[in-house]
Amino acid sequence: MFAKDVMTRQVHTLPATASIFEAVQLLLSSHVSAVPVVDGDGRLVGIVSEADLVHRVELGTEHRRSWLLRMLRDDTAAAADYIKSHARRVADIMTTKVHTAREDAPLAEIARLMDEHHVKRVPIVHDGKPVGIVSRANLLQGLMAFRPSPTAPQATDQDLRDAVMVELAKYHWPSTWPMNVVVENGVVHLWGYAPSATAKNACRVAAEGIAGVKAVENHLAVLPESVAFGV
Repeated sequence: MFAKDVMTRQVHTLPATASIFEAVQLLLSSHVSAVPVVDGDGRLVGIVSEADLVHRVELGTEHRRSWLLRMLRDDTAAAADYIKSHARRVADIMTTKVHTAREDAPLAEIARLMDEHHVKRVPIVHDGKPVGIVSRANLLQGLMAFRPSPTAPQATDQDLRDAVMVELAKYHWPSTWPMNVVVENGVVHLWGYAPSATAKNACRVAAEGIAGVKAVENHLAVLPESVAFGV
């Protein structure tokens, strides 16, 4: 799946000249936690979120540093804190380093951006202009598309056994010790040994992920560490 398949296309934006109160009003009325900020040509120049607006002098929630931190903190950082808590223009408080993606970006790329940069949403741009947003909720909505269909044709027990064994063979964490898969009426039975409890559970998860499997009975025995590591 790609960004275009899950993104929210109704993008609320703010001009960089907007006031923080206009930003607050848009966030509340649109039921979103962040909005892109654009210049006069509609090109993305930043993003303003709830996090940019919670530490405000009006609320008495601005950052208050201890005397020691104030001594150690340089004047530039202190000035930046002041701007964040006192400025009235969106352009002064918005995040300007925005991590964006294209409409044809795979969802794996979107998830990587979220993880690497600790962000909850990624604006999708075309020619520098926002055309959508992918949030964590959008990724979950995409995941729902893969929910197994209750009307899917039932595979034979032999087909299921073959599929489970092929899936387990892809990974290194199953034990090199003998492992057997038995399937009866759609129920998978795992027999043999696993090098750890985590590997045992991973084998179960792998079997449960095969379409048509009704249940998994995990009979794998966990090897003692001395045996698992060949001691």
